[in-house]
Amino acid sequence: MLSRLVLTDFRNHADLTLQPGAGFVVLTGANGAGKTNILEAVSLLAPGRGLRRAALGEMARQGGAGGFGVAATLCPSARGETSVAGAERDQHADAGSPIGDVDIATGALAAAPERRIVRVQGATTTANTLAEWLTVLWLTPAMDRLFVAPAGERRGFLDRLTLALAPGHAHHAARYEAAMRARNRLLGDEGRPDADWLSALEAQMADHGDALDVARRETVDLLGARLAGETDGAFPRAGLALDGWAGDAAPLAVALAQGRARDAAAGRTLVGPHRVDLIVTHHDKARAASLASTGEQKALLLGIVLAHAELVAERTGQAPVLLLDEVAAHLDPARRAALFDRLAGRGQVWMTGTEDALFDAIDAQATRIAVGPG
Repeated sequence: MLSRLVLTDFRNHADLTLQPGAGFVVLTGANGAGKTNILEAVSLLAPGRGLRRAALGEMARQGGAGGFGVAATLCPSARGETSVAGAERDQHADAGSPIGDVDIATGALAAAPERRIVRVQGATTTANTLAEWLTVLWLTPAMDRLFVAPAGERRGFLDRLTLALAPGHAHHAARYEAAMRARNRLLGDEGRPDADWLSALEAQMADHGDALDVARRETVDLLGARLAGETDGAFPRAGLALDGWAGDAAPLAVALAQGRARDAAAGRTLVGPHRVDLIVTHHDKARAASLASTGEQKALLLGIVLAHAELVAERTGQAPVLLLDEVAAHLDPARRAALFDRLAGRGQVWMTGTEDALFDAIDAQATRIAVGPG
């Protein structure tokens, strides 16, 4: 869990320091006070672009000096020993403790506003390394229409779920995308592309693409089985499956080589794991989630996130940090109480809302923070 969070010139917060406790962290305040900005800052302590998927240049406070910083301290209970490589544990352990507090930070400098800087214990590293120290999952109002959104939105959601179970997933995704962009550029060049160079790029795509596919399918299988076996009637059970490329017809490198002319004409790569879609159904009603009511879609999505958080804690020994933005306001009182009951004692859960009354059913030991503008 996070025991300390410091924001510097991030969004509307010039200088903010929070000391959240274990369990529930409740942020309340008026619309525009910056509650979601705090959740976004926490989401940046994991690989990726955060819960808004915004450009780094958009995160620096307007009127500030330029650039921004997000820093946090992770206390030992945040991490199971299985989640950190042994060499790193030994390197960063405090005397007398198998794993001491760990300081992580990310941000950008005014001189290079779009270049992300990441540090662990003061040492510069890559964003993908953050997955070895902290797992962050989130649910925001923008995700309410996930099941009717383009396939890329569901694929991104699945990749975040997969990353929590396979920290190396971010590396494979980044390398696959880089090789695919290079291949697309090469195919788009005038003249005859270098066949050997294309083959080398396609071999990279096949290597990392196969790893992506295996990790995604394992996540879908594990999570789908867990959802199917649930008996909690507060949230509808979701059925999960993957649709699209599966690598069954031919190895990816072969399929890419055979599709060069087609891809060159299309201006993009038309086969591979980047074309996969996550198919979600309402298990009990045996129909597509996209056909469910708005309330059912919200409950299905919440059920997936809750089941996944429990799966991650069970398999890694590390409870993920959950960020639930305005989730209580969209649930009826019975389902809200069921949500709080299910989350109690399952790690650090950050929630936002405009009214304190929405969280009356939460344990009195929760960290409650009133957020004002800036």
